[in-house]
Amino acid sequence: MKLFIVDVSCALVALVLAQPSFAQPDTDFLKANEAYATGNFENAIKGYEALAQARQFSANLFYNLGNAYFRAGDFGAAILNYERALALDRHHAEADANLRIVRDETRALELSPAPLERFLRFASADQYAIAAAVAIWVGLFCLAALIFSRRRATAAMELSIFAFAICVAAIFAAYGLENGATGKSLAIVTGNGVEARLATADNANTVLALPPGSEIKILSTRGDWIYAALPNHLHGWLPAKSAELVRL
Repeated sequence: MKLFIVDVSCALVALVLAQPSFAQPDTDFLKANEAYATGNFENAIKGYEALAQARQFSANLFYNLGNAYFRAGDFGAAILNYERALALDRHHAEADANLRIVRDETRALELSPAPLERFLRFASADQYAIAAAVAIWVGLFCLAALIFSRRRATAAMELSIFAFAICVAAIFAAYGLENGATGKSLAIVTGNGVEARLATADNANTVLALPPGSEIKILSTRGDWIYAALPNHLHGWLPAKSAELVRL
């Protein structure tokens, strides 16, 4: 993959000009890259957002979009798009490094995952799902062998039990990650001066001030408000327009 390194403040580097896997012509992606390279961050954002609206998703698209938002001074949107890049490619080193830089800049708050979720993070939910699928097929194959075998095969029976146990454990792990702090309900605060409140009213008592880029977990929605799990093990209501889900 060919990289084009750009000198960016706070060590934000590596604007990717690689061939993206978009169905839409690569020229749209390259035009947005050119706008970024010439300092026209507004046009770069428009170009990248148009590709995202067309659902031409890739980790590099969201990484570049995060860089463009950072240079435009919108730190909440920058963190959102770095998170989206990492949701597609959890090993995207540049997105991870830049995410840490911008979080330090904004002092964004992060959710604290449960100890079990931290342990399960050595693999992704998709990888656990694949492991579960493989295990169940191995278990079914062993059961078939037992049914059609003329003699009792202890090894096949033990292997089938072990395979089904692995399948159940993998399903549990995938479910835990999908519904954990960094799962499908993870959202990023993109607004400025956002405060979580005790009730769905602007004059309700404040639970927690949320700097741009802070993580929340959306639990429910009521009209124009969302109820969310917050950093520091708190819960509160905030305007729905002030945060966006990481998963699209």
